[in-house]
Amino acid sequence: MAEELVNTDRLVTVFGGSGFVGRHVVRALALRGWRIRVASRRPDLAFHLQPLGDVGQIHAVQANVRYPESVAHALRDAQAAINLVGILHASGAQRFDAIHHLGAQSVAKAAKQAGAEVFVQMSAIGADPSGSSVYAKTKAFGEVAVRQILPDAIIMRPSVVFGPEDQFFNRFAGMARLSPIMPVFAGNTRFQPVYVGDVADAALAALDHPEAPGRIYELGGPEILTFRELMELTLREIHRRRALVSLPYAVAACEAALLELLPKPPLTRDQVKLLRRDTVVTPGAAGLGELGIVPTALELVLPTYLARFRRGGGWRTADSTAAAGPSRG
Repeated sequence: MAEELVNTDRLVTVFGGSGFVGRHVVRALALRGWRIRVASRRPDLAFHLQPLGDVGQIHAVQANVRYPESVAHALRDAQAAINLVGILHASGAQRFDAIHHLGAQSVAKAAKQAGAEVFVQMSAIGADPSGSSVYAKTKAFGEVAVRQILPDAIIMRPSVVFGPEDQFFNRFAGMARLSPIMPVFAGNTRFQPVYVGDVADAALAALDHPEAPGRIYELGGPEILTFRELMELTLREIHRRRALVSLPYAVAACEAALLELLPKPPLTRDQVKLLRRDTVVTPGAAGLGELGIVPTALELVLPTYLARFRRGGGWRTADSTAAAGPSRG
């Protein structure tokens, strides 16, 4: 993607723009000169986005996908809409169906009423109406609901998204810093991690790509790795030796049930179900290449943010020796 600012008066509303993927999408849009309205439940937490653009280019408004009136207000006069809203675990009124399904439906209805020319819905690889995971089911229901209202809606299905604020590598690196044992309960499940910057560029490219309307894009990186291989890679990056101990799914589910008692559980039973299924791009599916994006390799990005999990926070003396690789369990 070109880094030059392109002058434009076009306005795009980004739902969930203050989140992990959202901040990268907002940055990409700002570089291309879009005026950006960031729709967030807590717009006061979106102030960090303003330095990403020129004065007045990025504006945060209050909107909750569970409340249609706020959604309609956020979409007023917008030429495009991007819905990034999603949750990894349910809490209070933030339930999977309310956010992924009915919330997406509400945004699509409002976008149609506002006359938005293009709509991008962020889903996930593995979205399946008959899946065992509620997350996967409701993501699929959301896709269907959006397409019923806007047949030309563009669906983005990323694999595991990695980057500085991700909830995958950071989570397991944090666990490895504290525990001598790393449980592996989905050792052979395959993933195709995709860099958050590439996902953002894909959303931006889709807004103007002539072949994008009505298409589904599956977004994956250049490597397919098993869960165990990803854990081994994480340990290498943080220079720690840890035993990788294989656990049955039943044990993992019981452990997740206990963790769900925490306000922000690091693992849930629904996520355990998700980890039982491969998250890789379907052969022949449209992806980053069709949008002119070369996927970024893991090894180019992981060291930039996992170094803080090393002993000393990444600072090492000249004669220090890094611990190498995991032990097997």
